[in-house]
Amino acid sequence: MESLARGGTRWKRFAVVMVPSVAATAAIGVALSQGALAASFSVSGQKFKVTADRLDGTGFVQYGAIDAQHGGKKIPVAVSAFSNAKIKGLCQSVVVPTPIGDVSMKLSAGNGGTPVEAKNLYIDLDQLDADATFRNINIGVAAGDSTKGPGIKKGDGADPGSFAQEADSATLTGVKQTAWATSAGTFKLSGLKMGVKMGKHECY
Repeated sequence: MESLARGGTRWKRFAVVMVPSVAATAAIGVALSQGALAASFSVSGQKFKVTADRLDGTGFVQYGAIDAQHGGKKIPVAVSAFSNAKIKGLCQSVVVPTPIGDVSMKLSAGNGGTPVEAKNLYIDLDQLDADATFRNINIGVAAGDSTKGPGIKKGDGADPGSFAQEADSATLTGVKQTAWATSAGTFKLSGLKMGVKMGKHECY
């Protein structure tokens, strides 16, 4: 683990969010108690899986919140946001149950020399595994006072006084995550390939 004095912190193969699990639990607990809502749209009943060979992001912030499914069910999530992100080897898959069986939609991008690029990227996730390095990280900042990332997403209802963490930049490799929603100001998918097949065909 790199010294905090040098402005870098590294954790390997950690779950739920991109900080230690104690901080993640605190963030989601605060969100539940305050009724903070994350995605500004109703999420579907299916989580989707995402993998990436490498993500390089600048302007990172993360806070706990709640997504609302169509029908009103509430789902606790960790919202991870980047002002700018470049992603290599992106894969995203979702399996939808239908009357004729499971149907999978799977897409990939950023597998050539040009990575996927995103601005003001927000990911509402409930599980993440990766090797990660954060630079100049602050853990425990108030979500509304974060200055390093894109800030609380407009319309998500998160309490500005709730627990958050921020960093100047982050590098993640070997990313595996499950998420409920993703939104971005712009999302440029280089070399996009998408397919729909019967059965379960997931990224991992």
